[in-house]
Amino acid sequence: MKPCHLQTPEDPNVTTSAPSKYLSGGRLLLAILALSMGGFGIGVTEFTLMGLLQEGAADLSVSNSQMGLMISAYAIGVVVGAPVLTALAAKIPRKRAVLLLMLFFTVANLSSAFAPDYGTMLATRFLAGLPHGAYFGLAGVLAGSLVPGSMRGRAIAWVMLGLSVANVAGVPLVTRLGQLTGWRAMFVVVAVVGLITMLMISLFVPWHKAEPGASMRRELSALKNIQVWMAMGTGIVGFGGFFAVYSYISPTLTEEAGLDINLVPWALALYGLGMVVGSLAGGRLADWSIFGSIKLTNLIMVAAMLIFAAVTSWIIPTLVMVFVLGAVGSLLIPSLQTLLMDSAPHAQSLAASLNHSALNVANALGAALGAAVISAGFGYRAPSIVGAGLAVLGFLLAWATQIRAKKIGLLVGSEAVASREQAELK
Repeated sequence: MKPCHLQTPEDPNVTTSAPSKYLSGGRLLLAILALSMGGFGIGVTEFTLMGLLQEGAADLSVSNSQMGLMISAYAIGVVVGAPVLTALAAKIPRKRAVLLLMLFFTVANLSSAFAPDYGTMLATRFLAGLPHGAYFGLAGVLAGSLVPGSMRGRAIAWVMLGLSVANVAGVPLVTRLGQLTGWRAMFVVVAVVGLITMLMISLFVPWHKAEPGASMRRELSALKNIQVWMAMGTGIVGFGGFFAVYSYISPTLTEEAGLDINLVPWALALYGLGMVVGSLAGGRLADWSIFGSIKLTNLIMVAAMLIFAAVTSWIIPTLVMVFVLGAVGSLLIPSLQTLLMDSAPHAQSLAASLNHSALNVANALGAALGAAVISAGFGYRAPSIVGAGLAVLGFLLAWATQIRAKKIGLLVGSEAVASREQAELK
């Protein structure tokens, strides 16, 4: 009787006879859902704090600006943790690695729930950020290994979908829960989501052996790869434009479009819904063409930014463009993550995790540039113009990255997958 290719052993060092490499149907859905559940929890803890800033400040007896440093501490944790934890997990089977990262994430968030003072809370937010990029990087690589190469971009996008869904449903609901029962409730909810994620991954994601020859040194070699840095730069510049606008979306909606401040959460839910649509479409674009997708998305972003700046005097067109901006921002993520993975074929896990370091650097860059033009007296439309300019730079950098990839013979996307599969057959 032919063994079922979906029933893999719990011991990663034991294999069945000639198991198929890929999942399909319901088992694939459950495996991807398990991995994306972790993204949901990460999205809730990253974004809900922004809506509970005042409650947290009152509880800890600090100013709103001091409370804002909690967001910065988390972002710094993401930037630091992505390469460090991914390198440390190099020799560990990827399923075990994502379980350990989610355990770390769960404990750190639970620690935030009971942090007695501001300093301790700041430290726990930094710790909670450490596994963020490493989890998404490893979960993306793991998801990509469960499907044929023609579906890799979509598998990565499906994992990222948890982050998008968090912005649509999780963040508004947990924000409201925090307002009603105390802001620390969000950390308890996130810890519960972390436990559910660990259970689902244990049950539904198959074991794979650690990558042959994997080591911390080999993973860290990605940091010496110029192509990886060019890909990261493309993401930082492109997403920097997006964050220049999104960082100031609330005052833009209220002061430019005249939206009632009580309706801002619903407007942000539109943004989250756009992220869901963009993630799904971005996965298909990544499977079509990596560089084509990145360049096309940057051009769409230029147009979206300029239109947003033009229509912000009217509520309905502005809300439509909030949805569009969410979609366009998410379009870029699967292609960039895949590009990073293919730019360092022998250190894919670390390269994939760097996508989230790039996103957080872009967040800081965009917010700073947006603040600069607003402080200079150009108003809340100005960040959109800055964002359009950065998207143009993102397009040009993606073009330069593509030219260099061709020059050095680097294969990306479906060509890279086909090459690796042929090498495995030999």
